[in-house]
Amino acid sequence: MQIQRRHFLGAFAAAATLPSLPPAARASETWDALLARARGQTVWWHAWGGDPKINDFITWLGEQAQTRYGIALKHVKLSSTAEAVAAVLAERDAGRMTGGSVDLIWINGENFAAMRAENLLFGPFAERLPNWSLVDTTGKPAVATDFTLPTNGYESPWAMAQFVFEYDTARLAVPPRNMAALRDWIIANPGRFTYPQPPDYLGVTFLKQILYATIAEPALLQAPVDPTAYDGLVAPLWDWIAAITPALWRAGQAFPPSEAALGQLLADGEIDISFAFNPGRASAEIAAGTLSDTVRTFTPSGGTIGNASFLAIPFNASAPEGAQVIANLVLSPDVQVRAQDPAILGFQTVLDLGRLTPEDRARFTALDLGVATLGPDALGPALLEPHASWATELARDWQARYGTAR
Repeated sequence: MQIQRRHFLGAFAAAATLPSLPPAARASETWDALLARARGQTVWWHAWGGDPKINDFITWLGEQAQTRYGIALKHVKLSSTAEAVAAVLAERDAGRMTGGSVDLIWINGENFAAMRAENLLFGPFAERLPNWSLVDTTGKPAVATDFTLPTNGYESPWAMAQFVFEYDTARLAVPPRNMAALRDWIIANPGRFTYPQPPDYLGVTFLKQILYATIAEPALLQAPVDPTAYDGLVAPLWDWIAAITPALWRAGQAFPPSEAALGQLLADGEIDISFAFNPGRASAEIAAGTLSDTVRTFTPSGGTIGNASFLAIPFNASAPEGAQVIANLVLSPDVQVRAQDPAILGFQTVLDLGRLTPEDRARFTALDLGVATLGPDALGPALLEPHASWATELARDWQARYGTAR
């Protein structure tokens, strides 16, 4: 739903070896004791700031944190998660092992893999949160695995996401039903399709979606990239991209920089098919009056990439107690149901509704998910995220092929 996922490409290449492991959560501490220590703290949450609805949701969450727990939540708005990761890395290299400027990060994918490899995360903490018992670890295994890497309690999930395409039925009655048909439609309708410029996470996800449809052995995507086999495995992907590029919006000479910019092109009628990592995005935008009520969503046959969004705490956070309280608050049924409401965000919950009280479960089942949101039976299978190294290589490869001329 990425939902936001921001990439951190190669900044750890020259990092020094961490002299000691980061502190772990206090296993013996009671939750009440942690709440007492968290009261009065300020938690600096570094999270993507490109969507006004998400920004408003975080503001509301901060009001809840202050009212319920006496914690001040401050949203540091990022254009890329790499900004927060780089800040933690710089503090580590400068010897700032406590009192860091980043308390909480909206993170996943290669950013998480890189921070874990460098021991830059506090934990494990997620499975000690009181509301962890409500998380659907069986039906939604992505809540415990991030781009093939087990989270091992160093991240706490807060939203589920799956890649969906959006289209306006006023201009396109029947959308393409598989990736090959999409390629043919783009070529036959020049100027009516585009994608965010990699390394933007959504642009890279689009490349991964094509890769799933063109690679001979999709199971290989669950392992790290093999440099000796890479060129041969991705050749059909780049043939696919080469075929559509002249027919893209602005003849493939310019690309929207972000998911928000891509969605705006659909809203403005400049393109006919868009995509997002939040199946409820279109309904949320329709409810907000920013997208035509003729927009609907679809997924191609064979499924689309799905994952979870996570919260992580840096090893040197100034307020690790407060950060854990925020992570637990985000997992509460009242916050999760608000996030799933298409009038607010339209995110998919990470909770197992069967574990909720009848009253909380009724709040979820009563939600009208919106006119553009596919039901679970129509959404199709969620394809596993490829190993994080694939995103890194694809983004680098795209930049080498298409980025330098723009």
